[in-house]
Amino acid sequence: MNRVWAPWRRHYLTVPKRRGCIFCLAYRSRQDRRHRVLHRGRHAMVLMNLYPYTNGHLLVTPNRHINRLDRLTDAERVELWRLADRFIRRLDQTLKPHGYNLGVNLGRAAGAGIVGHLHLHLVPRWAGDTNFITSVGDLRVISDSLDAVYRLLKS
Repeated sequence: MNRVWAPWRRHYLTVPKRRGCIFCLAYRSRQDRRHRVLHRGRHAMVLMNLYPYTNGHLLVTPNRHINRLDRLTDAERVELWRLADRFIRRLDQTLKPHGYNLGVNLGRAAGAGIVGHLHLHLVPRWAGDTNFITSVGDLRVISDSLDAVYRLLKS
């Protein structure tokens, strides 16, 4: 039997889930490192996905708790996309991915893990990052820790 050690997942599996929206908690908190907040804007913020598909998987979300695109104000919409562009450029400089997946999952049926608060996924991709281990082992290999990527993107 093959084993992939991922001791950092223990926290996800054993710690009681917080009540409330994780994005609203991060926005109200000023503990940016704890919540992996990389940038706070007037209408939107950028934070790291704590359970990423790849290194540098970021989330761009409006500061306001809304769940639909048509409820964004013009200012929120503009800042959301400007931050996406800004952090794609930062990821280009630091992690040098070959491409990106950008996506918004609206509703549980669409795959939204956090249904009540709209967020845009920025997922860096590299040629070959989906390989035999993903296909055969149903696993994803993340090569850097969240702390290492946070420090790199925050600097």
